[in-house]
Amino acid sequence: MSLFIASLNSGSSGNCYYVGNENEAVLVDAGISCREIEKRMGNLDLRMEKVKCVFISHEHTDHIRGIDRLARKYNLPVYITPATQSNTRLAFKRLQVVSFKADEAIAVGSLNIIPFIKKHDAADPYSFIIECNGVKVGVITDIGIACKEVIRYFKQCHACFLESNYDEEMLETGSYPLRLKDRIRGGHGHLSNRQALELFLAHRPPFMSHLFLSHLSQNNNHPEIVEKLFLEHASHTSIMVASRHKESDVYRIDGSPGSLSGIVKKPIQMDLFENLQMA
Repeated sequence: MSLFIASLNSGSSGNCYYVGNENEAVLVDAGISCREIEKRMGNLDLRMEKVKCVFISHEHTDHIRGIDRLARKYNLPVYITPATQSNTRLAFKRLQVVSFKADEAIAVGSLNIIPFIKKHDAADPYSFIIECNGVKVGVITDIGIACKEVIRYFKQCHACFLESNYDEEMLETGSYPLRLKDRIRGGHGHLSNRQALELFLAHRPPFMSHLFLSHLSQNNNHPEIVEKLFLEHASHTSIMVASRHKESDVYRIDGSPGSLSGIVKKPIQMDLFENLQMA
């Protein structure tokens, strides 16, 4: 059974990722509003009734902004650790809150979600693998370094949303104060383009079909820079850049070598534009 995946938004303005099969799906993080999640899923013809729960990676606002309204409206369980929950400043009243532990798989229908610990400046940060019938998708963002746990799970991925947050030269010469620069590159902040590429080159499994470069900095990176960097080394892996402004296409991940034929649905806006161009 294939997995269908999309980035609904990726970046410091908000993060939300959709992973599911034909019967059920999960969201990883809800850092944009409920209305925007509904809109972007609608643009992709993704149905909210398939979403069975939301997994929260950590307490930063760009990962939890929409969770309260979304979970209450659709009666969705929220998977979150106690340490993360206590640091969110959200009441979580009338929400179904479920805790989880590192490396213990959680069954959601025929999906298995495996949380694992990462390095980030949050109370109890996690990334996730979503698996179905042997096909595995990673959501690995907000990582300060490619630690042994990140490497271990990245090597299992048929597709991955991988952080490639900043260009090192842009950060160094940019306007951020030194304290913030050191926070970003200090091992518990974010992964640079170079660090992400090193992880990709050293540990990409031969069956990885799709890589989504994610959580790009608005001020210290540019999609063209990181896309060009990775395309030079992509080989059989399709490279996409997840946007901070709009949803991605929907991709089918079935464990076979990657190509753009993995696209199964483009946003409505793009379909309409293409129709106008063809008229």
